[in-house]
Amino acid sequence: MISLLQIRCFSFAALFLSADSLLPPPPCDSGIYCSGSILHQVQTAKLFDDDKYFVDMKLKLAPDVVLSAFQNLSNEFPNGTVPPTELREFLASNFDKPGTEFEPWTPLDWHEKPKFLNGVEDEKLRIWGEKIHQLWKDLGRKINGSVGDHPELYSQIYAPHPVVVPGGRFRELYYWDSYWVINGLLLSEMTNTTRGMIWNFLYLVDRYGFVPNGGRVYYERRSQPPFLPLMVESYYEATKDEEFLREALPVLEKEYQFWMTRRSVAIAANGSAHVLNRYHVEVGLPRPESYTDDLELAEGLADELKEQLWMELKAGAESGWDFSSRWYVNGDSLRETRTSQILPSDLNALMCRNERTLASFHRLLGDADSAARYQQAAARRSAGLEALLWDADKGAWFDYDLLTSSRRSEFYPSNLAPVWARCYSEPEMGEKAMRYLKESGALDFPNGVPTSLKASGQQWDFPNAWPPLQHMLIEGLSKLPSAEAQELAFSLAQRWIRTNWLAYDKYQAMFEKYDVNGDGKPGGGGEYEVQLGFGWTNGVALQLLDQYGATLTSRGGSVGSDLLLPLLAAVALTLR
Repeated sequence: MISLLQIRCFSFAALFLSADSLLPPPPCDSGIYCSGSILHQVQTAKLFDDDKYFVDMKLKLAPDVVLSAFQNLSNEFPNGTVPPTELREFLASNFDKPGTEFEPWTPLDWHEKPKFLNGVEDEKLRIWGEKIHQLWKDLGRKINGSVGDHPELYSQIYAPHPVVVPGGRFRELYYWDSYWVINGLLLSEMTNTTRGMIWNFLYLVDRYGFVPNGGRVYYERRSQPPFLPLMVESYYEATKDEEFLREALPVLEKEYQFWMTRRSVAIAANGSAHVLNRYHVEVGLPRPESYTDDLELAEGLADELKEQLWMELKAGAESGWDFSSRWYVNGDSLRETRTSQILPSDLNALMCRNERTLASFHRLLGDADSAARYQQAAARRSAGLEALLWDADKGAWFDYDLLTSSRRSEFYPSNLAPVWARCYSEPEMGEKAMRYLKESGALDFPNGVPTSLKASGQQWDFPNAWPPLQHMLIEGLSKLPSAEAQELAFSLAQRWIRTNWLAYDKYQAMFEKYDVNGDGKPGGGGEYEVQLGFGWTNGVALQLLDQYGATLTSRGGSVGSDLLLPLLAAVALTLR
């Protein structure tokens, strides 16, 4: 077997590579926001409920001045440890609260009544759809010009165009969230806002070689599921802007190079070599935005094992599924996270769809040779998925464990991601996957498909259901030819819209995730309280209202009053 720890690419990928693309992304060099004594002392003193709060604060003075002042302050105390009272005074003198990097902005292309809502027959859902459309104004952000002029004072990464953010603690641009945000914005006929958001991502690829996880310097060494080609596809389908496509395509190829050089692994199976992708972040430090969580989790481990765990946690964050039992190896705790040792079915399905999308872009622009190369890459990936991840008996694609050279058998909606990506060779494979879903037990819940069937306490596990996974399942099933698949797609859409609508009706809010066990009950678990907003939830809801608006209904039960007090507490924490 070819080494599993050495990243390699075969000739089809080498066609797109340059020497520069083989270099690792630059590290965050901030001695305040990414590492150092200030970060360590402020976070371990637990001055704020959320570690992300401190690393989103703006410096009032140059970093070297602040670092020097903190060194002087530390020298006044035994062991250099500054007491919490003095730490608070230091922060008040040297930092501004989070949010000062933004200026007021209302999207100029927002208007009252997008046309697609006319197709929503249920009056309550139509009015609700209008309210979701209103939320784009609340989630819009424009980065202050001073971030570009004085980047050393901010953890915010400058982006030239306004953005629509997820919401809550997620104050800045995020990568894979934005695919569903963009699809919702296009339904809201906000093409200029969409174009600007995509240009921001292209700008980031040009700067870093990839799109960072989010718009902060502490995300500079990790990405997220690479949805940028599909964002461009959505925009092109809405506008037919060929010149935009022509300008974007070289940058999309640059991002593809990153994933094929820095996030790929070669495996031999049945006499053939296959190159597939994984999440892998080589930074052995705690995540700045979750510093104390990572520090406490690694307590008692040897230094080498601490670094390994912190790299794996960052890889888990890169996956977007932070965190899940999906990434555990040989255990049932977050300490057993080994994300980089798993080849994910959904990442590789997405890469397959991206390869086909890049091929289609080249065909549109008249480059048949490049189109053929990407089409061949997609065909090779499909063969790799079938050789390593496809289980013909069970009828689904399972993550591949590099440590055991075997498929992992647990249920996750990602097991059907190749159906969404249409990345399989035989039509009956899609129908088999639908039957696998029906037999899995994951459809036994009235309010969505759970992220797993394991209640680990992590947010990307049971009983939480997440908007992007619901939409990928529904979209994939809706593309299958059988009436049974079409009926199941609609049934899942109805369940999801109903739980979203019931929660909005009760709380006047959209949430990042929901609980499959309760009508309109927000999700929970993980490192932080459930967040309001919420970008991708809004985008998915609008897409389903557009696709199924003629038949979706709002009728259903109500949310229990026993949920109100804990939720209001979470809301208060979010707004603090």
